[in-house]
Amino acid sequence: MGWTRGPVLGRGSSATVSSATSTSGDVFAVKSMEFSKAESLRKEQRFLSVLSSPYVVSYRGCDVSKEDNKMVYNVLMECMPFGSIVDVVNGRNGGGLKSSEIGRYTREIVRGVEYLHSRGVVHCDIKGRNVLIDESGAKIGDFGCAKWVDEVAPISGTPMFMAPEVARGEEQGFPADVWAVGCTVIEMATGGSPWVNVNDAVSVLYRIAFSGEIPEIPEEFSDKGKDFIKKCLIRDPRERWTAKQLLNHPYLQQFDDNSNEIISEKIYTDSPTSILDQDVWNSMEEPCSSSSTVGSDFAQSTCSSNYLRQRIKQLADKSEIPKWRCEREETKWITIRINEDGDGKANCGAVKGAVGNEMKVGCTMSGGEDDELLISS
Repeated sequence: MGWTRGPVLGRGSSATVSSATSTSGDVFAVKSMEFSKAESLRKEQRFLSVLSSPYVVSYRGCDVSKEDNKMVYNVLMECMPFGSIVDVVNGRNGGGLKSSEIGRYTREIVRGVEYLHSRGVVHCDIKGRNVLIDESGAKIGDFGCAKWVDEVAPISGTPMFMAPEVARGEEQGFPADVWAVGCTVIEMATGGSPWVNVNDAVSVLYRIAFSGEIPEIPEEFSDKGKDFIKKCLIRDPRERWTAKQLLNHPYLQQFDDNSNEIISEKIYTDSPTSILDQDVWNSMEEPCSSSSTVGSDFAQSTCSSNYLRQRIKQLADKSEIPKWRCEREETKWITIRINEDGDGKANCGAVKGAVGNEMKVGCTMSGGEDDELLISS
């Protein structure tokens, strides 16, 4: 398949990820490494090529290209335009995700993990950075540390998300992924690391392995949510719940596929509220170029003109009526525009209020035909 490399989406220690466009106009992501150093990427390709699940980033193929007089190994995969869970959290200017978002993504992560385990695959590095988001929800990506459950392999992964038995160097099996799921839920809720007050990898590994503690569970979780996390963070891997058991936990059962609460809590709104929505202007920061190189961490892909075309088509296809919301109790309105007639009397105003980290929409209007209503968020 012929394709053109687009802008860089992210860089890791040795790999890069870029957007790409096929000759037929299809947009996808390409993860690339210098061929002579690409053993980990070839390993990831082998796992991706045998996996097929709506909760795992899909595989599109692989090839070798010559760029800047170097041979480059490329793995083609599904483009996840909203980046990772960490990117989403960072985009909120601090703090964690909403409880309904956490429930939805947790359910999808557990479904992905259960699928991997049913195929005999241990991911070994479940964390927010490796859970990617598109409009359908969360999907597991980055299989650079993955192994077959019966495979003898060195311990790998991210120390902050390692289970006690992994931190002690004993084993890294299915229960280790479940422990990491619990840590990832905490990460989604707090916007930070599951373990606090640790300064380096050695300290956190020692604490995980020998302290007898588990990460602190945020108080804002419901009783069901707290119990779910506790089932993930049982220190004895033999007693820890499996992914299949977790799918039947009451915490996840409340987030069914038809839940209006979940559907309404998308990362980005179905309709843009202004020309600045959807981060369209980010596309001006880095020109799309076939000479760009590629990364292991996905970021939001708004540079590609094909992506923008898809976004516009998606908006045009929407038939439902937008559901504008206004908090009745909100009283801290700020006037941002006001028009006056000839005698100096105000005849039209548009106002916007801020509540926490969210922008609320509201307006007051009076006057004649030329009155304007400004809606922004």
